[in-house]
Amino acid sequence: MSTSESAPTMSDLHEEGKNAINTPMLPSGTEIHPEDTMLEENAERNMLDPTSRENPKFKDLQRVLIDWINNELEEDRIIVKGLEEDCYDGQVLQKLFEKLSGRKLNVAEVTQSEIGQKQKLQTVLEAVNELLRPHGWSIEWSVDSIHAKNLVAIVYLLVALAMHYLAPIRLPEHVSVQVVVVKKREGILQTSHVTKELTSTTEMMMGRFERDAFDTLLDHAPDKLNVVKKSLVTFVNKHLNKLNLEVTELESQFADGVYLVLLMGLLENYFVPLYNFFLTPENFEQKVHNVAFAFELMQDGGLKKPKARPEDVVNLNLKSTLRVLYNLFTNYKNSE
Repeated sequence: MSTSESAPTMSDLHEEGKNAINTPMLPSGTEIHPEDTMLEENAERNMLDPTSRENPKFKDLQRVLIDWINNELEEDRIIVKGLEEDCYDGQVLQKLFEKLSGRKLNVAEVTQSEIGQKQKLQTVLEAVNELLRPHGWSIEWSVDSIHAKNLVAIVYLLVALAMHYLAPIRLPEHVSVQVVVVKKREGILQTSHVTKELTSTTEMMMGRFERDAFDTLLDHAPDKLNVVKKSLVTFVNKHLNKLNLEVTELESQFADGVYLVLLMGLLENYFVPLYNFFLTPENFEQKVHNVAFAFELMQDGGLKKPKARPEDVVNLNLKSTLRVLYNLFTNYKNSE
């Protein structure tokens, strides 16, 4: 078999030289795709920086979203393995939106062609945007970006849906990624890095922007936080000890709602019938039921509705748990 190769022509060398000039300062590990050199003048393309793709928090965020989708679509026998490959054609996004919203979208069930897929995406995203835009969500996705398997756009969309529908999941906080932006200016490709914040804090994402003294304490005085935690442990044990119960870990021991329910009964001096809650909850739903029931008891006792969601407490969200206990502490600290 002949191994001889034809020598490069002048036009080959010219093209190679032009590409070398037109792709300056690309981050290491970033590939220039053929479509980059074909960009229209003043057009741009975004791609995830390779180092961000390996970011453990970003991977964790994807895993949480995948598990959530699979749980929601279990009855449809849909199994998502990767967000890019399984969400780009609109099928999964359609089913997910229909399940969350209770609305049936007028789209073809199966679409193999690119045109059909984009039409389905258009319908789905119009419905999503119509839902989210009035609530202040920035629309960081488009038909083209989703169909091009832009992972950042897909994650933005899923996070927004999860937050809007109060998904019973715990999204990792403060997840940011680096995006490489390739632009064509006067025939020359220019690249830059942009940081994209995919999640902030749970409270900010839930739209609870009102700040109070407790937020300030958590953000600016972590040394005082331990003092508060010790005070809360002393407070809850003063009452739970009457039932021979003791708390050492605020983060985890209130997550199933049992101690919260029992504590409310002790603080208000009544016995909570065991049929009202699950004494040994076996799953997420039963734990959420317990915490929600404890919240009802708090409101019956004249307290304001807690800012936290029951799901936040069950998901071991420290801020949410401390908020609930701190509220009890300020109202019942003089109770015997």
